[in-house]
Amino acid sequence: MALPRGGVPVGFAIAKQLRMPLDVLIVRKLGVPWQPELAMGAIAGGVRVLDEQIVSQLDISSPAIDLIAEQEEAEIRRREALYRRGRGPLELAGRSVILVDDGLATGSTMCAAARCVARLNPARVIVAVPVGSREACARLLREADDLVCLATPEPFVAVGRWYRNFGQTSDAEVESLLAQNSHDRQALDHAA
Repeated sequence: MALPRGGVPVGFAIAKQLRMPLDVLIVRKLGVPWQPELAMGAIAGGVRVLDEQIVSQLDISSPAIDLIAEQEEAEIRRREALYRRGRGPLELAGRSVILVDDGLATGSTMCAAARCVARLNPARVIVAVPVGSREACARLLREADDLVCLATPEPFVAVGRWYRNFGQTSDAEVESLLAQNSHDRQALDHAA
């Protein structure tokens, strides 16, 4: 399960190597109303994770949080329709699930993803990222059964700092990688 958009190329590489199906789990950051780039939390599949310290320090009201969450839920529905093209989500009950993103800065979006997947009764939840802050990795170890993070550099600063090319992944690229994974899996099934 890759978190679009940046997690999909990473998830695609992992799925290809392990010969596993790839799906998306749409998670949206909840931005502070007057500073949308500053995350006050995240939502995924009915799960809402809030950074209570930021909410309290900035005195963000519950109605303001609800309004932002409603807008982001609409974007989740739009992206699910776009990326899935009528396909249903993978069945996760009883299966080991690897949650993948391009990195962990605060860990809020991955925390929401892990809690969302945990509601679906998987056998295990494993978080896998190329790079993450030490704080985010420690946070995710409390949410998942296991964590694989290749690098936890100090100072961390931002996920994009640790990539040679950190260009924006497009919706078209996400759709293409999901379709290619589906095609590759069908070819493997026919060969078996």
